[in-house]
Formats: sequence, structure tokens, C-alpha cells
Amino acid sequence: MSKDDRLVSVIIPVYNGERYLGEAIESVLAQNYRPIEVIIVNDGSTDNTEAIAKRYGNDIIYARQEKRGPAAARNKGLQMSQGEFIGFLDADDLWSGNKLLLQLARMEEDPSLGIVLGLSQVMRLQDGDAKLQFEKWHSPILLLLFGAAVMRRSVFEKVGFFDETLHHSEDTDWFMRVREMGISMTIIQEVTLFYRQHESNMTLDREARNKHFVIALKRSMDRRRQNMGGQVAPLPKLADLEKVMRNLRDPIESGEREPD
Repeated sequence: MSKDDRLVSVIIPVYNGERYLGEAIESVLAQNYRPIEVIIVNDGSTDNTEAIAKRYGNDIIYARQEKRGPAAARNKGLQMSQGEFIGFLDADDLWSGNKLLLQLARMEEDPSLGIVLGLSQVMRLQDGDAKLQFEKWHSPILLLLFGAAVMRRSVFEKVGFFDETLHHSEDTDWFMRVREMGISMTIIQEVTLFYRQHESNMTLDREARNKHFVIALKRSMDRRRQNMGGQVAPLPKLADLEKVMRNLRDPIESGEREPD
């Protein structure tokens, strides 16, 4: 990536994230790419989240709002951001140390790309470990997660912000809108996100997650049906998908969902 001061805005939405937030922030500040701005949006936390965020002083930009959900928190961060490129990180996950350098280098190679997605390494909290030690679970997989991606700001100008009525699967909804509009998106084979699973993950609420996933899927199908005169056009395949899947140890474990 050429050193031409192309700012990356990193948005971290957080709700009651005192146990993990510090490590998430530090994984961003440790990136071997600059310049970056780190925006923490506190979505109405009732724990010590604010105190932990403010420990980082001028290294972050901090905002607080009444609890409105992760989509609203990400939208607020987007409204505050100044970067040409956008990255997201959930407060309990971590970035790999060279995430931004790798993904922005790919953007530099191909200016037509709107999004570069990396692999995710699922990490699970060891049972009964008060020190919050996570261990790897399975080999890296492909997941459509905000934290594994880097986007150009121009993508949001075309696709719009996140749907605040969805408290789950807002990532699925947004990525489907991206693909419906033909935004160019590719995959690199390196791990860019450590996706940490623990007892407090919102995604462990399987019933709510599945409900909102179905809502997001139906909305996508309805939009495609309307645009095609009653036919549901398939979503375009992700660039480099087949190559990445061949190189994964166990492709059947991939979390890349292909709703048509």
C-alpha cells in the first residue's frame, strides 16, 4: 500500500463490553498500518465500558448513545468517521496484526474493489478460565462478518447504512444488498479476524438470530423478485471464492452463506 495518508476509520460498537473491550482496542492500535482513527460507540452500557474506553485518551474517539442496538451504533460511528476506508470490530473480537496492511494492499492492486474480506479464526473461551483464555476451534473459515472485512467509504454511499430494525443479521442484510448491487468484493486467504465465542455472545441467541436471518433473506428475495418481474435472480458469486474454498482444510465447515 502506498503511504499516501489514506485514512482508515475503525468503528467498534460496544454494549457492556468491559471484559473484552481493552483487548479489542489494542488489537487495532497494534496494526502495522497508519493512519487510522478508532471510534468507540457505547450503545448504552451499564458496566465500566466508558471508563475502559477513556483510558486510551487521544488514541480513540469516544461517543455514547442510548441503547439502540449494534446497527445503530455502527451507523453513528459511520456518521462520525472521516476515513476513505472503513473497518469494523466487535468489542469482544480481535484483529490479526497485519489485517489492514494485507487488505488495503489488495485494494491498491485493484481499485475497482469495494470490499476485501479475509478469513475468520473461531476462538472459544476455555471452560472455567477466569483469565479469559481463548483457544482455536477448528481451522480458519470463511464468514461474512464485518470484522473480517475492509470497505471503501464509497460502498456506503451506494448501498446505504445498516438497517437499525435488525438487532441480529444486520451483517447478512447489508452484505446481500452489496451483492444485489454488484459491488465488487473479493477474498484473501489470510486470517484477518479472531472471532471469539463466549457465554455472553449475542449470536448465541439462536432463535433470535434465525428469525432475523429469515427476515433479511426474505427482504433480499423480495427486492430481487421486484427487479426481475417476479423472478428471483441469484446473487453473484464472490470473487476468488472457489480458489479460497479449495485451499481451506475442510470446505464443508465454511460459514459463507449463499442464499439465492
